[in-house]
Amino acid sequence: MPLRPHASKRPPRRSVERKNSAPRLKPGADTRLRRIFARIGIPESGPFVADRFQREALARVSEGDCLVTAPTGAGKTWIAEQAIARVLAAGGRAWYASPLKALTNAKYREFSTAFGADKVGILTGDRKENAEAPVTTGTTEILRNQLYDAMDRGVGLGTDFVVLDEAHYLGDPDRGVVWEEVMIYLPPRVPLLLLSATIGNARQIADWLESIRGRPCAVVQAGERPVPLEALFLHPSGTLMPLTGGKDKNGQPRLYRKVFDYATARRPPRLAPGRRLPPFDQIIRILGAYNLLPAIFFLKSRADCDRALSLCAGIETAPEQTERRRRRLAELSAASEHIARHRQRLAAARWGVAAHHGGQLPAWKLVVETLMTEGLLTAVFATSTVAAGVNFPARTVAFLNTDRFNGKDFAPLTATEIQQMTGRAGRRGMDRIGFVLALPGPYMDLALAAELLAAPPSVVESQVRIDFSMVLNLLLSHSPRQVEELLSRSLAAFAIGQKTRRLHRRRVDGPAQLLAADFRRHLAFLQEHGFVDETGRLTVDGRWASRLRVDQPLIIAQGLRTGVLAVPDPALLAGMIASFVQEKDVNENAAPLDRHNELMDACLALQHTLRPFARQMIDRGFAVRPLMPQPAATVYAWARGEDWPAVQRHSGMAEGDLVMLILRTADNLRHIRALSEAFPETAVAAGQAVDLLMREPVATDWGI
Repeated sequence: MPLRPHASKRPPRRSVERKNSAPRLKPGADTRLRRIFARIGIPESGPFVADRFQREALARVSEGDCLVTAPTGAGKTWIAEQAIARVLAAGGRAWYASPLKALTNAKYREFSTAFGADKVGILTGDRKENAEAPVTTGTTEILRNQLYDAMDRGVGLGTDFVVLDEAHYLGDPDRGVVWEEVMIYLPPRVPLLLLSATIGNARQIADWLESIRGRPCAVVQAGERPVPLEALFLHPSGTLMPLTGGKDKNGQPRLYRKVFDYATARRPPRLAPGRRLPPFDQIIRILGAYNLLPAIFFLKSRADCDRALSLCAGIETAPEQTERRRRRLAELSAASEHIARHRQRLAAARWGVAAHHGGQLPAWKLVVETLMTEGLLTAVFATSTVAAGVNFPARTVAFLNTDRFNGKDFAPLTATEIQQMTGRAGRRGMDRIGFVLALPGPYMDLALAAELLAAPPSVVESQVRIDFSMVLNLLLSHSPRQVEELLSRSLAAFAIGQKTRRLHRRRVDGPAQLLAADFRRHLAFLQEHGFVDETGRLTVDGRWASRLRVDQPLIIAQGLRTGVLAVPDPALLAGMIASFVQEKDVNENAAPLDRHNELMDACLALQHTLRPFARQMIDRGFAVRPLMPQPAATVYAWARGEDWPAVQRHSGMAEGDLVMLILRTADNLRHIRALSEAFPETAVAAGQAVDLLMREPVATDWGI
């Protein structure tokens, strides 16, 4: 197929838009869409009837573990609810784990309605409510930490059933190790239900689970979407047409003839001049004319999402609908002055459009999700945050790029990423059909889009890796030899073993041997510095250091035992800890550290004290992030009581990033607060620091 981009480059220069004025779009539709558009509508209501895959999954999870792969919106949560209800009826306890705090909060509300608020609790690090309830909703990291604690105490995990939602996170480069640890450590007596829309090697993962847990693991798949999906293309003239038409000799989708002609034209017309955003007001009018709203537009950056709102100023909505939005916005923002005066509130109220991305306040994102779920928004402009598990459905999903910035360069979207996006198209019980719309532009490869939409889910691969927190926590309850045996049970080792047996090859060094070698390297460093004794047992320092389940546990542990972090001022401690947690590039125009002399002196002492230890880590090949002064100054100012606008202005950070920095600092401080026996005074200061940080708008009114 034509126009395939290179993996890490933008499309060829000839695809860049000409600098001409944006055309006025005239709504139109290709004749081939008549029968498709005739299917648009709301399905007839009736009593709920479980699908075959739902009934099968519920039966299988009563016999063993079960991995369910089904398209987004197919009803995977129903399976979890029914299975949890069965556990509760038998007097048992259940744990529901998800990768996202937003998704965890949504499930907490859903389960509270389903089972009763007194029976459901939530644990997300920055939120802890009703922790002793028989049903726990929480992030997967919290569940992993509870498994560490149970192994340390030599007791069973206090649950009788575990649900791992968004199970494809097993293959996430940053967080997949947590999913794998949970699957390896979870006692076989506890049934495991895994839910995902996108796993290409489900049977292999099930076989691996059977091999390490010694109990059957069924794979239940629902191949068809509950709401059929049709792919469309918007020609710059304003005409909607099918994206594909028929298949080639290899069975792959072929671009619709008119779309192919457009894609291969030497100088095709464009929706917008240069690299500007297209006229979203006109596009929304076209979608409205054919009953294709509400819509989610996936854009490449936060800035584009925000800029898109200004291109919707010409949208007109019915006065009664506008008034409904105004009233609902007033209700949702009544408890928060920051939300009441949010700069994007006017666009939501007047035009029924909103942006949704990680740079926004969590409370505002929750408002946007609520408005969309209640059918009060016409369009949302979003980054991939919406695609990753938030219950945020629409009739149409539109995208402008077939590549995305992965933090290093631009790479083509994967089948998993495109399927996560399109999973939001078509609302079960509200739509008979959903749509995905490809919009032409300089970074849209139409042939690749068609291929990705038809591609099977991507294969999920092991991301297990060794870090100091893992080693310390495993040594709480295992000998070094037992730890190596645990590591040999990784998905990576299983996959290599399968391949070796299939090819009748002699076993060679693979992931298990590499993991064992890396474990021994970490162990040797811990022994050298007094966290582990020569027999492989944790020392007193090693035991309290194992409680620091944070990104840089060893550096912080060294700061604690040298006394450089023993500061009685909670705001000062908060600022110092913030210097450990910031990962993203800091705005060069941010307020300098010397705004606060006392903090500058403390951070210089911290740097001077920890430099020799950090140098030894680096010399042994362990990564050490530099201490970051700007985040320290930002968090210190917030802890000292400066108001939100001033702190944000001095930080140079987006509101959402600033909230995340403060929340992660508070999470680190909570781990220090737990060390009351080893460091009583510092633990008290850490607890006070958490209280200083957790105020509005960082501390969200979760009752929204």
